[in-house]
Amino acid sequence: MQPGLYLITPDEADIEHLVSRVKPLLPFAELLQYRNKQADPALRAAQAVALAPLCRAAGVPFIVNDDPRLAFDVKASGVHLGEHDGSVAAARAILGPDAIVGVSCYDDLERARKAADEDADYIAFGAFFPSATKPNARRATPALLGAAGALGLPMVAIGGITVDNARPLLEAGADLLAVVGGVFDAPDPVVAAREFQALFKSSRP
Repeated sequence: MQPGLYLITPDEADIEHLVSRVKPLLPFAELLQYRNKQADPALRAAQAVALAPLCRAAGVPFIVNDDPRLAFDVKASGVHLGEHDGSVAAARAILGPDAIVGVSCYDDLERARKAADEDADYIAFGAFFPSATKPNARRATPALLGAAGALGLPMVAIGGITVDNARPLLEAGADLLAVVGGVFDAPDPVVAAREFQALFKSSRP
């Protein structure tokens, strides 16, 4: 798993519009996570079906948020688990041993240790900054990234991240920056995604 932009989809009701927003950004992303908290199961399934082949064609791993069964149904690369989404082992029982399984750890180092013990593929911390996507999210600090580095897993930072505030997170040890609004709400999302990509190049030896 290479360091870089971990793009997360915005809540979008129109399938074609979602595809049109995502497709030009894939060349700048290391991972794409499909997340839509507002959609019903039928719409989530239809949107995941539409996005999965785009990611395969672009060579970008496609991750489904919260739902291992949906990830299996659309042949996704893996799943991202929140605190109420079951265990890493249960996800692997559905998706197989080679699937990417990431775990949200919020501001909780002990949860990260447990995820590492359960053989997660990456751990995610945040929110680091105020976020319109999750305004009531627990807040994490860059020091948490430093403490979690000893676990030896790729670390994802999430929550209100923009090109302007991201560098301290990279310096603290974040390997991937998970972004929704910082790209999709930008005046030119392609420019924003390219700027994130350039930030990694300038921050890494």
